[in-house]
Amino acid sequence: MIVGVLKEIKTQENRVCMTPAGVEVMTQHGHTVLVEKAAGVGSGFGDADYEAAGAKIVAAPADIYGQSDMVMHVKEPQPSEYGLVRPGQIVFTYFHFAADEQLTREFMKTGSVAIAYETVTGPQGGLPLLTPMSEVAGRMAAQEAAKYNERVHGGRGILLGGVTGVAPAKVLVLGGGIVGTNAAMMAAGLGARVYILDMNLDRLRYLSEIMPKNVTPLMSSPAKIRELAKEADAIIGAVLVVGAKAPKLVTREMFKDMKPGCVLVDVAIDQGGCFETSRPTTHTDPIYEVDGIIHYCVANMPGAVPITSTMALTNATLPYALQIANKGWQAACKENPGLKNGLNMVGDRITFKGVADAFGLPYTPADSCL
Repeated sequence: MIVGVLKEIKTQENRVCMTPAGVEVMTQHGHTVLVEKAAGVGSGFGDADYEAAGAKIVAAPADIYGQSDMVMHVKEPQPSEYGLVRPGQIVFTYFHFAADEQLTREFMKTGSVAIAYETVTGPQGGLPLLTPMSEVAGRMAAQEAAKYNERVHGGRGILLGGVTGVAPAKVLVLGGGIVGTNAAMMAAGLGARVYILDMNLDRLRYLSEIMPKNVTPLMSSPAKIRELAKEADAIIGAVLVVGAKAPKLVTREMFKDMKPGCVLVDVAIDQGGCFETSRPTTHTDPIYEVDGIIHYCVANMPGAVPITSTMALTNATLPYALQIANKGWQAACKENPGLKNGLNMVGDRITFKGVADAFGLPYTPADSCL
């Protein structure tokens, strides 16, 4: 198979979907890898590194799309790329269709096969291709909460960990999954007083066992969120409904009872955000204020630490990319039910129910396309 590695063009996105080490593995299995010129520079990999691993460097994205059986990205293709996608071509990347109706409808027109990293499941469940970036984003969320609590950024002017004789900040984490767990761990490590909410009792028991003493796991409810939001210096949104829009857990109405300068970090923004007033931002312009509340809603947080993120991403995605390349997408999805769960669109048919439901579009079970 001819596999294309595209350069990311989303604002301040410095990751790349495959390292030179990943290219070497693909070529050892007999596949041709085309890498767009300078695709890896932001992650510390030069074109010479890719060539040494067996890749061919291609000057333009149109040539990558024109020659490749499967193209790989980190983030969803941008509008300038829609017209380059060919019918039947495999596009393997993070899509987050349920948060973007325009992307969904435009991709239906391409006739391609869209396999989304974020809905692929592992042998024991879980989301193995989302997990590494969730770990990065969760850890970064605590850092950003600390940074934007500084008065110079419009925050409350409070140090998350406090100091001797001064109480630490209170951080509320909504969601006890991978993002929330990592956010809570980092915030606790900084010395904050952390409350982490989830609706799964088994998960809460697990969190009670692994979290340090300055983290309190609690059952989530609208009443509990309202209660804790009033005292929070930062709220980290870490909820996930796989492949579907995130629920709105913090409303604008709640702001009047919250501390001015409280920082909201919405890690769920890729799936539409879990705060009513959330809208996507970029690393270039990461924050905005609504009613005195600071919002950080960068949609590609791990792009700020691309060396770590790219290595972690390739570790997770490469085995699946190799399965697709070795067997073709249909055979690979038949053999691997977890990979089949990543199938979001085949031609103009939506094969992931959460995406179809988000926009009231017809749903086609993936099995009928295999």
